[in-house]
Amino acid sequence: MTEPVRLTMYARGGGCACKIPPGELEIMVAGLGPPTGTAELLVGLDHGDDAAVVRFDERTGLVSTADFFTPVVDDAYDWGRIAAANALSDVYAMGGTPLVALNLLCWPRDVLPLELAREVLRGGQDVAREAGCHLAGGHSVDDDGPKYGLAVTGTVRPEELITLDAGRAGVPLSLTKPLGVGVLNTRHKATGESFPEAVATMSALNRDAARAAVAAGIRCGTDVTGFGLLGHASKLARASQLTVAIDTARVPYLAGAREALRDGFVSGGSRRNLDWVTPWTDFGAADEAERLLLADAQTSGGLLVAGEVPGAPVVGELLPRGEHLVVLR
Repeated sequence: MTEPVRLTMYARGGGCACKIPPGELEIMVAGLGPPTGTAELLVGLDHGDDAAVVRFDERTGLVSTADFFTPVVDDAYDWGRIAAANALSDVYAMGGTPLVALNLLCWPRDVLPLELAREVLRGGQDVAREAGCHLAGGHSVDDDGPKYGLAVTGTVRPEELITLDAGRAGVPLSLTKPLGVGVLNTRHKATGESFPEAVATMSALNRDAARAAVAAGIRCGTDVTGFGLLGHASKLARASQLTVAIDTARVPYLAGAREALRDGFVSGGSRRNLDWVTPWTDFGAADEAERLLLADAQTSGGLLVAGEVPGAPVVGELLPRGEHLVVLR
C-alpha cells in the first residue's frame, strides 16, 4: 500500500507562520509612494490593514485582498478549507462581504499527484460556497512547493468600515477565536498527530463575528493571523495612537496548546513575532511560555475588535497612549 502523503513535509513553515516576518515586511513596503489609481482609496498601505478598499460610489466600497500559504495540515481538503477561510477573513475583518474569489495555486506537479491538488481546490470551493462567495477560476504555477489561497473581492459600506486606526481609549477588546493553532500545527507537522478542534477553528468563517461587530457599531479591529495576538495588537495600537492592555488570564486557548508549547513545538515564525514586539511591550509578570503563546503565529484566527461581540470573551481594553504599545496584566 502507498503511504499517505504528508503535505506539511513540503513546507518550510506551515500556514501563516511561513510569512515574511513583520519587521522585514514593514521595511520592504516603506516609502513605496502614494496611490496612483483613479478611484478614491479609503484604505491602503498606511497602517497595514487586512485589505485595500476603494470607493465605488457613495454607498459602496470595494474590498480587495489576496492571501495564500504553504500546507498547515496534511489533509489536502482541510488545507484548502483553511486557506480559503483565511483569505476570506481579510474581507470580514474590514466589515465587508466577499463577492467573488480566484484560486491561487502553486503545485510541484512532478512530485505531488494532481488528485491532491484537486482536493485542495475542492476544500476551497466548499468554504467559498458556505460564504456565499463565487469562486471563479484563478491562476496556477508549477512550483517547488505547494501553496494555496485566494484573491478575494468584496463590498463594504464606507460608514461600516473596520480599520486599525479607529480605536478609542476606554473601549474593551474582544477576541472571537481561541489561540493556540500555531503550536498545535507545529506539533502536527513534527509528529503527525491530528487536532480536529484546531482544524475546525481554522476552517470556520469569521462571517458571523464580523456581522455582529458591524451591528454593534464596532469600527476598529483586525484579524489575528501570522503576527500573533501581540503583533496584531501592537499594529492596532500604533495605528490608533493608543496602548492595548491585554488581560492574559482572559485569553482563550485551544485544548492541548499549552502542552504543545511545553513540549517545545514552537514555530520559528512565533519566535520572530516575539522578538519583534519585545521593544514596545510591557510583559508584566508573564513568563516566556505565556509570551510565546501570545505571539504564536495563528492561521485563520479570529477577529480582535474594539468593542463587545456576543459570545466572544473580552481580553483587554484600549488605553490612552503610554510608554508601551502593548501592556500585559
